Parts: sequence; C-alpha cells; structure tokens
Amino acid sequence: MRFQPSRIMMPVAFSLSLALVGCKDGQQAQGHAMPPAPVAVFTAAAEDIPITNELPGRIAPTRIAQVRPRVSGIVVERVFQQGTAVNEGDVLYRIDPAPFRVEVERAQATLQRAEATRIQAQQQAERYEQLRARNVASPQQYESAVASLAQADADVASGKAGLAAAQLNLQYTNITAPIRGRTGRALVTEGALVAANGAEPMTIIQQLDPVYADFTQSATDLVRLRRALQAGALTATGQDEARVRLLLDDGSLYPHPGRLLFSEATVDTTTGQVTLRGEFPNPNGDLLPGLYVRVQIEQGVQRGAIAIPQQAVQRDNAGRAQVYVVKDDDTTELRTVTTNRVVNGRSVINEGLKAGERVVVDGFQRLRPGAKVKATAWVPPTQTSAAASNSTVQ
Repeated sequence: MRFQPSRIMMPVAFSLSLALVGCKDGQQAQGHAMPPAPVAVFTAAAEDIPITNELPGRIAPTRIAQVRPRVSGIVVERVFQQGTAVNEGDVLYRIDPAPFRVEVERAQATLQRAEATRIQAQQQAERYEQLRARNVASPQQYESAVASLAQADADVASGKAGLAAAQLNLQYTNITAPIRGRTGRALVTEGALVAANGAEPMTIIQQLDPVYADFTQSATDLVRLRRALQAGALTATGQDEARVRLLLDDGSLYPHPGRLLFSEATVDTTTGQVTLRGEFPNPNGDLLPGLYVRVQIEQGVQRGAIAIPQQAVQRDNAGRAQVYVVKDDDTTELRTVTTNRVVNGRSVINEGLKAGERVVVDGFQRLRPGAKVKATAWVPPTQTSAAASNSTVQ
C-alpha cells in the first residue's frame, strides 16, 4: 500500500518553508546592519573671551574754533582756500590796516611827548634837589618837582601801553587760525564790514586728527556688566587698556584702533542711555564729523569660557538651544545648553557643556539621540579652502 501525503500536512510543510526563508533573510539583514553615521565634531576648550559690545556712535572733531575778528574794519583779502588744512597761526583774512597804522603813529607821537616831558621833569627835580641841599629852595618846591617827575613817569607808561595796544590792533588786522585743522566754507567775503563783537564767525576750523567717537550704551547693560564684574564672572580691563574699534557705515573695519577716554556719570532721562567717548587717529581724513559708525568696545574678559561653532547650535520648537554631544562610546546625546552671544561666528556657551566634550558640527541632520557615529575633527571652511588652494598650486 503506497503512502500518500495527507492534504493536512501540505500547508504545514509550506509554512515551515516560509519560516526557513524568513530566518535566512533575517540573517542576511543582520549581516548588512547600518554603519555608524560620519560626523564632524568640535572639541570644546576653555579660553578667555572678551566681552565686546557693538554700539552706535557719531564722529566729532576734537577741537572746533570759530574764527572771529578782534578789530572792526573792512575785509580786503581772503587768504585761505575753503576746505583745506591750515596750521595754527596761518593767515586766513586781512582787514584794511591803514587806519590802524595811523593809530600806531599817533601812539608813538604821544609816547615821545610823554618822554620829553619826563626828561624836563627829571631835570627840574634834580635842580631843586641841589637847591634844597644849599637851603635855596623850599621843601614845598622840591616836593612839587618830585610829584611832577612821578606824573611824567606815569604819562610815559601810559604812552607805552597806548602804543602796544595800537600795535596789537594792527597785528589783529591779520586774522589767523587759532588751531590746526580743516577750514569750512568762507562765511565772509572781501569788502564786508566785520565787527569785533559780531555774532557771525568768518569761518570754522575743525581739528580732525585725531577725532572723537561719541557713542551710547544702555544703562541697564552697564549695570549688568558691573554686577558681573563684582561677582567675579568677568575680569575688568582698565580704562586705559580698553580696546575700541570702529565699523564704518558700509560694514568695513576701520584700520586704526582707538582708546576709551571716559563715560558720562549721568544717564539721559529721555533715552536711558549713557554716553561714552573714544579717540581715534585720522591720518587720512577718512572720518568726518557727523559720520555714523558702530563702535566695538571691549568692556571685560570672560575667563574659562567655552565657545563652539555657531552652526552646531540647533533650536527646538520652544526656541531652546540644543547641541549633539558625542560621548566616549561614540553615541550621541541631544543636550540643552544656554547661550546669549556670538563672538566671531562662535556661540559662547554659558551652561550645559564642559571643556573636553565633543560637539557635532556637521552631519547632525541625520542623527537621533543614542545613534552610533564615526567622529572626525571638524575643519573650519577657511582652513579647508586654504588647503584646497595649496594642493592646486602643488
């Protein structure tokens, strides 16, 4: 009797074959497990990072002089070129000197007459002194001669002062620059009558090397900064050591650094701002009065700070900063950190990260917490470009 497989056994055999195939596929899947994701990491390190604030400001001249006449008269010549540099003592205008020369000559004549009178009074006093010694002249006559001599001496002194005043007025007909700087436009032309007590200046001179940069900072920020200094979180830089740089309106950095002069002791009641002043060299005349600038001022140093590339910081739906940290076993951890400022493209981490920990800078888009990674050192783009250019040259 031939054995025939039961119809009930056929489905069982089919199921066993499917199970065997499934086991084989599972073994193949385990043999092709996903490799660790490649990522570029940055190793955090403690360093000293300056507290630099960028504040709005305006350029102002260090000295301003309004050129005014010291004597009244008719302007006969304008010597200077408008908008050019002048030195202290350079002649700018000339007033008609003829009337003042006449005054000098009159003062000289008055002085000569006073000197002649003095000679006569001195001779008479000497004569009466001899007569008194021989009891010929009375004491009253001698005293009158001495008084006349004293009056003659006073007249000579007055004559000399009058001559000096007349010469000084003649000198003032040449209107000179009181300071070194750059002139503005001419406000008086030839033929104009100017007065010594006139309200309108003849021109304005501004000293533009060096120049001031007046900028403002919130009083709240200053108070917060001082509290951090008192708490020891920051190290102060001396006022004479404070580094001050300028950013021009087009965003370029002004090549010459400046120094901080002072900060106001009062707060503007309308804006709540405190005014600070810096001084900058201006050898090429690039900084003009009224120019808008951004002032970068270093107001402290944060010791032992940690800064990581800004692109390593992510934000969750609540806006909290997060970074991927690679642990010792090459697995990742998504960690929340706190940061409140960026310095040269790096985020300064206040809490949540320690020195020596590795932070994912590139490749975190494919990660999830706990994922296995293959970490390599992150290379900044500038260094990558430089290495590529060197290899091309070679």
